[in-house]
Amino acid sequence: MMIHILTGEDIQRALPMEQAIDAVKGAFTQLSRGQAEVPLRTALDVTRHNGVTLFMPAYLSDDDAMALKIVSVFDDNPSKGLPLIHALVVVVDAETGAPEAVMDGTYLTALRTAAASGAATDALARPDAQVMAIFGAGAQGRTQLEAVCAVRPVSAAWIYDLDRERANAVAEQVGEKLGLFIKVAETPGHAASRADVICTTTTSSSPVFDDSDVRPGTHINAIGAYTPRMQEIPPETVLRAKVVIDHHEAALAEAGDLVIPMEEGLITAEHIHAELGDVLSGARPGRESADEITLFKSVGVAVQDVAAARAALQAARELGLGKEVTL
Repeated sequence: MMIHILTGEDIQRALPMEQAIDAVKGAFTQLSRGQAEVPLRTALDVTRHNGVTLFMPAYLSDDDAMALKIVSVFDDNPSKGLPLIHALVVVVDAETGAPEAVMDGTYLTALRTAAASGAATDALARPDAQVMAIFGAGAQGRTQLEAVCAVRPVSAAWIYDLDRERANAVAEQVGEKLGLFIKVAETPGHAASRADVICTTTTSSSPVFDDSDVRPGTHINAIGAYTPRMQEIPPETVLRAKVVIDHHEAALAEAGDLVIPMEEGLITAEHIHAELGDVLSGARPGRESADEITLFKSVGVAVQDVAAARAALQAARELGLGKEVTL
């Protein structure tokens, strides 16, 4: 059995952000059309070590593509000098069931999550959006900047993180890479109140900015809170926003940014406007006015991994990247 192995560097070379966004757009469209099999992810809590390991399979019938991601989030890792997230993706031949490839899922997760925000920003943000705000200076903060810059004429960005040193590092490194002026914000309000597009990429259990900081016409990508008890967005902001999600079943089960306002009686499930795939396909409208606040709430769906992994594998083979090994 031949297995193709791709490192994070291989994926980065094989799949530029623009192509990742296109791949993820197709995956979301298939998901909303009922052309995907996506069981709710299985979570294995490892409370002894303050972590959780998730198992995320999916099959895209239109693409005839299948993969499984194993991703671990261990909160104590950064204090040990280790990444918060480790992940591995296995691509499976949908015709035979044979494993085709194994690839670094840590970078792929950062890439496909940012690509979803890029797709949502392209569908929902004002065409003239130029200023970004990023909350969280981890791996996601870096790729979210790249994704939004791929679909909007961003001229400046603000970044806020409790760790100012880490925020400074992202501002310098990513700003140089993208040719973008990125400034570290002193307070959450300094970042949010100046932004046309806000991306939240934290593991917070309480809102990371105030509702009063959000201006009319703002688009928000909320991708950090992925459990019912995590929360990045003020409930008042959710209430006055047009809410678009990645997947109904996953969002209602896992998105604390929506679950908590529902528990408080501020909104119901009917407040959700649409899945992103419905907006991308034209089945549901996206932004309908310049003053509208739009919110893309994502908890992550395995179809993103399938689409990104398939695209990365195809491109890597064409470019001669990675290694073939025999099991």
